[in-house]
Amino acid sequence: MAHMEQADRPEGPIVPDKTPEEIRSEPYNMPGGFEWSDVDINNKEQRHELYTLLANNYVEDDDALFRFDYSEEFLLWALTPPGYRLDFLLGVRAASSKKLIAFISAVPANIKVRSKDRLDVAEINFLCVHKKLRAKRLAPV
Repeated sequence: MAHMEQADRPEGPIVPDKTPEEIRSEPYNMPGGFEWSDVDINNKEQRHELYTLLANNYVEDDDALFRFDYSEEFLLWALTPPGYRLDFLLGVRAASSKKLIAFISAVPANIKVRSKDRLDVAEINFLCVHKKLRAKRLAPV
């Protein structure tokens, strides 16, 4: 494969940053029977609930023989780096039972790409939807 010279592509974001005014202030509507929920990783019960969701539904192979199994202590460490924000830990709950059935996280990061100044970004991780609910199309929401 031929190496493409850096000069062939301009440096910079693929999509320009949005101003705060351009960012949607209201969350997207959740399908009926589900609701948005903050997840407080510092709360032992909520941390255990997140651990259980991920242990049973996160990344696995096609034969369900291998699945990531992050400990509660690891989740606390991974989701509370310097500058973390609890409002970046988003869950979805069943409206009736309040059971956590989906989760996505973001943590702050500071990166430098090529010669550009350092950028403050959010690293997205742990997107997980309960296996039995994947047909509900919650991930795109």
